[in-house]
This record gives sequence, structure tokens and C-alpha cells, in this order.
Amino acid sequence: MGGDFGPRATVSASVRALQAHPHLHLCLFGQQPALDDALAHLSRNDASILSRLTLHHCPDVIAEDAKPSSALRGSKDSSLSRMLDFVATGDAHAAVSAGNTGALMALSRRALGTVAGIPRPAISTAVPTRGKGRCYLLDLGANVEADAERLVDFALMGEVMARCIDGLEKPRIALLNVGIEGTKGTASVREADARLRDFPHLDYRGFIEGDGIYSGLVDVVVCDGFVGNAVLKASEGLAKMLIQRVQQTFEAHWSSRLVGLLARPALRRLRGELNPVRYNGASLLGLNGIVVKSHGGADATGFAHAISRAIKEVSEDLPSQLAHELGERRPVIASVACGRRDSGMDARCRTNE
Repeated sequence: MGGDFGPRATVSASVRALQAHPHLHLCLFGQQPALDDALAHLSRNDASILSRLTLHHCPDVIAEDAKPSSALRGSKDSSLSRMLDFVATGDAHAAVSAGNTGALMALSRRALGTVAGIPRPAISTAVPTRGKGRCYLLDLGANVEADAERLVDFALMGEVMARCIDGLEKPRIALLNVGIEGTKGTASVREADARLRDFPHLDYRGFIEGDGIYSGLVDVVVCDGFVGNAVLKASEGLAKMLIQRVQQTFEAHWSSRLVGLLARPALRRLRGELNPVRYNGASLLGLNGIVVKSHGGADATGFAHAISRAIKEVSEDLPSQLAHELGERRPVIASVACGRRDSGMDARCRTNE
């Protein structure tokens, strides 16, 4: 029921996901009349896969401007609450929503809990980098302020995700800062830098500035939620502006329009690579379950990407990977503070052992 396009986008995205994944079954939670209306607009060719689509009527919907506290006190018959209950009871393997981010985070923590003593999950998504790669950025808004211990947690969770989901042998980790010198940044960032250097199996590269996020030099960039959200939104706005400027440039004169016709295939590829929809689907890392947040402005194509992201995390059993590895690594944080190190840590995924 959430997002700018509501059930129309969600239902259409569900059909695309069912077509792409033959063994997938989807449960849609929302107000029955709105879901029925969206289903009525499907083509006849889509009818054959609707047997793998189940509707669950939920009379209540959490508004986009609702505060997390009011969502927690509100009805348990909301679409978000019922969806997360399905994951908590094992009736579903993952949850995907384009709804209220704060409410989704608060309700997810209540319904699913966290792994390895993580006090609060982080939101993470990928951004494109040079060489057609991508870099995970976290946190993106769940933790507006973050102390050194939280930043270390983010780094560990991001490293596990990049290694287990993307298959990177040893992801490169960096802290986002206003400079690369050791004296730059807030006290929490400098302390996190010192702590991360004491993890022997972590490929920690130190500080990185904003322009380095897209350089392809690192695979995970860590920051607090205030900075991360601002970076993400600025990046999306810049990508849209660049695409529009390129189009306007080629349409400005008859000669440039001719060149634009010849360059159309290349421009189409560029638009696809820069389109934020391609990277839609932010993971709520640290939960004892899989929850993926779709961008509120995502259309059916974008929401389908978020569903695919959830499917990938289910296939790799990401929460179990996080619980296993963070359970081994997080106690080291207290030891490092006392000047001790644990040289026996094993940073491999269980699936790769």
C-alpha cells in the first residue's frame, strides 16, 4: 500500500517477479478493494501465474507521515504489521515494502528482533561505481547519529553482505570522512577508524571522501544515517539531472539531434546504468529476518528489483550469516578497547568454508 504509486506498482512488480522466478510465491498485504482493482488491470497473459499470488486483506494502512511511535501503538491489522508477522512466524521468508521507512524499521525490530546483540539495524543499498561495479553504503537513515561502536557494527555487517551476497572474496571497507588524514572527522569516526584497524581479517582501507564512493576503490562505505541519507538522495538527484542534461544537449539543435540518433543505443545503456531504479532495494541489516525497503518513488520495475534483492538474501540465508560471524567478531570490540586482539577469528562465510 506504500510508495508513490501504491498497489498498481506493487501488483505489477509482483507479476514480473513471479514470471522471473518460477518457484516464487508472493503474499500481498493491503486493502482488498485496492488490490482487486490493481489485479483487474493485469493482462490476460498474466492470469496463469496468479495461482502463486495470495491476497491478505488488511483494513488499516500506516500513513507515510506517521511517526514510528504511533505505528508501534497502532493497529496490528495494518498491512506492514501483518506482513512482518508472516515473516516472524515463518509463513514467509522475507518482507518487501515501499511504505513508511521509520514505521517499517520500528515494527521490524519488534516483530523480528536483531542478531548478535545488534542494538539497532542499519539500512544499506548499493550505488554504481566505475568499471560497472557497485559499492554498498550504510547507514542510510536508520541511525541518524552513530557512535564508534555502531560504525564498527556497520562495517562488519556490510563486509559480510558484500562477501556472501556478491561473492567478493575480501571486500574493501572504508569510513566516509571529510578528508583522508587521521586527524580529520568527528571523534566517533576517528575512534571507529582505530578500532577497525585491529580486525586482522578485515580489509579496511581507512578514510575515503565523498567522491571516492563511486571510484570503485572500495566495496563498502560506512557512515552515520544522517550523512548516508544525504549522500544517497544527492546521488539520485545528480543521476537524474545528468540524464536530463544529456537529453537536452542532443535536442538543442538539428545537428546535435542527428548525432543523438546515432548515439541513442549508447545513451540508452547509460540511462540504464545511472537509473537509481536499477539499484532499488535497501536491506535492513542486523534484523533476525529479511526485510527490504523499496524506494517510495520506485515504479513497478524498481519494486521488482527490490523483490529480487530479497530473494537473493533468502537464498544466501543472510541473517544466519550475520548472526554467525558477528557473534564471533563483536566481542573483539571490547577486547580491542582494552588493548587485546583475537587472532583466531575466522572471517569466512559458512557457505564458503
